[in-house]
Amino acid sequence: MDAAYVFAVRFRLDPDAATLDPDRFEATMELPASEPGADGWLFFRDRLWRGKIGDEPTFLDLASDRLGVEVTRASFRELRTDEAYLDALRAEIAADLGRFNADSVDEVLHKYLGSSVHVRGD
Repeated sequence: MDAAYVFAVRFRLDPDAATLDPDRFEATMELPASEPGADGWLFFRDRLWRGKIGDEPTFLDLASDRLGVEVTRASFRELRTDEAYLDALRAEIAADLGRFNADSVDEVLHKYLGSSVHVRGD
């Protein structure tokens, strides 16, 4: 199983001993998705809403910590996954729909990820 949350990020470098031009850069950041049911697997529920970052200031802090630079902007692009991970995610969601205040797995996926799930073949 393989999956990652993909974000576009803008970050700034501000070195003490030099100047940069430009000092802002854009890149793609991938955060590995925890295995469904494992610690951290609810990242999508806790951080995303309808395919967008739910609490941007908190997420910018998280991204800055992960990258070691000041992230000034971020946007969610997709959950990039394989079929095995998506099947396991669907099963874990279905086991406790009440946790998501939803009537179906598809509703949960749309509520948090929008239409931003990209399944890659093997």
